[in-house]
Amino acid sequence: MAEKIKKVPIRRCLATNQPFPKKEMFRIVRTPDGDVIIDDTGKANGRGAYLSKTKDAIGIAKNKKLLDKQLEVAVSEEIYAQLLAKLD
Repeated sequence: MAEKIKKVPIRRCLATNQPFPKKEMFRIVRTPDGDVIIDDTGKANGRGAYLSKTKDAIGIAKNKKLLDKQLEVAVSEEIYAQLLAKLD
């Protein structure tokens, strides 16, 4: 019997609109309390948005306030700084 190939979940980057495997992206979540966090587990409860792990994508999202619109809450500069720090 052939091994069953596990399907790789694909998510679309909010900034670039490019599809990537879920594991290769940042997931930013607005929790039910209204806090915005970077979800490293991919399992945090709340409304999520995905960004590809590039400086360009983070810059576009920041300049156009894409995360603010998607998560329906003001996203602090600190979140963008944390995302950029995770790239290094």
